[in-house]
Amino acid sequence: MTSYRIEAGTAQHIGNRPQQNDRAALFTGARAPGYVLAVLSDGIASPAGAEQVLHTARQVFDEFKPGDHPDIERLAQLLHEIISETHTVIKMNALAGKTELHASFVGLVISPHGEAVWAHVGDSRLYRFEHDKCAMRTSDVAYVEHLISSDRLPADAARNHRRSKLLLNVLGNSRKEPFVTTGSHTGLVAGDSFLLGSDGLWHFFTDAELAAVTAKSTPRQAAEKLISKAGERSQGKGGNCTMAIVKLVKPASA
Repeated sequence: MTSYRIEAGTAQHIGNRPQQNDRAALFTGARAPGYVLAVLSDGIASPAGAEQVLHTARQVFDEFKPGDHPDIERLAQLLHEIISETHTVIKMNALAGKTELHASFVGLVISPHGEAVWAHVGDSRLYRFEHDKCAMRTSDVAYVEHLISSDRLPADAARNHRRSKLLLNVLGNSRKEPFVTTGSHTGLVAGDSFLLGSDGLWHFFTDAELAAVTAKSTPRQAAEKLISKAGERSQGKGGNCTMAIVKLVKPASA
């Protein structure tokens, strides 16, 4: 029995862009009581790729049957299934429409057994906080190392991979399969929280700032503060700003 209840929410702002390409959602499992899935995606040049991420995530999660207690690997496999199916569908849609679509992905599964598993592709980010401290966040480090070792790229070229379509780590890239980074944490307790954010959000904050705002506020209050401050710091040049916040708080007393 977990010693916490979940507070969660999503929020976004268009920034100075002509359209909102980001998408975020929170799902409960149709066949997995007590499981929660948070997903965020940044569609590149169009929202179509990000919309497909959410659509596929909903379908795959609705079919997920956890059994008595699936292990961490099974929960990671669930996220890999979402990524793989979305990548395939986006590529097929691109062929039909003769337009290549791309999207980032960050997903988080929380089980009723105090476990969290996440997966990440591209430049959207996931943060794990313990009260007002940042315990970890996803990054491009593993992908850069992958480019250096597997593609035999010089370190400088790998670090500048965003400048090349050939090296772009996204869903829907017809030239490369997505490189997926996964992680997990067990023993979740009240005071732990997670933030999924697009680059229009995390680009303007330190890890400590994000941890402090999330710890002191409800998800809705934190989102309002972060969107307001991101707009201020971007000086009118910010992009789409999107987030999903999941907080574990003490259950209400009887």
